[in-house]
Amino acid sequence: MAASPVASGPGAALDAALADHNARLAAIGIALRIERRGSRLGLRGPLPCRQGGQRHTVQRLSLGLPATAAGLEQARQQLREVLRQLEHNCFGWERWSRSRDTAAAAIGLEDSEGHLEGISDLGVLVDQFERAFFQDHQRRRNPAGSRTTWTAAYRPYLRRLLQQGQSERALPPAALSELLERVLESYEPASSSRQQCGIALAALARHAGIPLPPDWGERAAGYGLHAARFRRLPSDRQILQLLELIPSPAWRLAYGLMATYGLRNHEVFYCDLSALASGGDRVIRVLPTSKTGEHQVWPFQPQWVEHFGLERLGGDPRLLPPVRTDLNRTTLQQVGRRVAEQFRRYGLPITPYDLRHAWAVRTIHIGLPDTVAARMMGHSVAIHTRTYHHWITRRDQQQAVDAALARQRQGGQRVA
Repeated sequence: MAASPVASGPGAALDAALADHNARLAAIGIALRIERRGSRLGLRGPLPCRQGGQRHTVQRLSLGLPATAAGLEQARQQLREVLRQLEHNCFGWERWSRSRDTAAAAIGLEDSEGHLEGISDLGVLVDQFERAFFQDHQRRRNPAGSRTTWTAAYRPYLRRLLQQGQSERALPPAALSELLERVLESYEPASSSRQQCGIALAALARHAGIPLPPDWGERAAGYGLHAARFRRLPSDRQILQLLELIPSPAWRLAYGLMATYGLRNHEVFYCDLSALASGGDRVIRVLPTSKTGEHQVWPFQPQWVEHFGLERLGGDPRLLPPVRTDLNRTTLQQVGRRVAEQFRRYGLPITPYDLRHAWAVRTIHIGLPDTVAARMMGHSVAIHTRTYHHWITRRDQQQAVDAALARQRQGGQRVA
């Protein structure tokens, strides 16, 4: 008896991905499913009655998304939002009717089988990407940090994308990929802007299912301290001497906090400093409202807590400069900019981030594990390794040399 033919092609791959995703939903007790009906994707499962009331019956929710890999990724995001609304009792059918229309407009062109052929409106796609960015459940935990990240790390590069693509209405995937490459290449090689542009556009490409060249990561690779503007970081002695250029007691404390704990500009004003009080362990806590969420930081050098008089902040954090920190009226970016402006006003020959980089290099020299230092700095190990590659490589090589010399000495002693 002949074996049944095995389905293949994009449709079969999508059905397999759907089955896998729905099986995982069932395994964790979620009754909603993503289903494919012809060339469209939607949701099916227990939803509130359209006529009102408390009853939940099995119903379909049309998402207006094509049955493609890009459509499936967006359907997953929409499912997460539906679950969130159900959990908080704020689900509304009329809202989803509007969302469906917007999603369909952003996806744009499809072939006769529902496969994505292009984007009919780049502006709508970017708007949809922005909504998905803020709807991500992890980002919703830290709305202030998410707003700052979007404003500083995504919006400028997406704005340039819109400017360069404004003359093209219907963009097939290949043209979209070329447009993303053009925008990336518009930034100076090995610059921080090029690196961040690569991150932002790659996120948009994943969201929309736009193919990127395999060497995207290498071409987007931005600066490390060893690659561009290799910083002449201040020594510990210079950091202590520069304090004398700051006449304001409040800003001297802010300077001391950044030097001792390697804080970002804005993090100075979003910390729990109670551990600096007498008897405390001097481990400060950066609050969840900061850019990268809550993390703890140890002092390096510890004796700088007394040198800068930071223990006073444990009893009264109001001794810091009177900077507006209400995130309903300002942003983390604006708070950070105020710190940088103050450094320039005092004529300091370093930037606030020089203090942060010097703190990181200090931890490398004393042998603190990179994973621990990265966590204290509130960024990933990959970013830590890339940024401080020069010093980490030197440390690791020195450790290898020291170990080899130690083995040689021990061998010589045995021979003797």
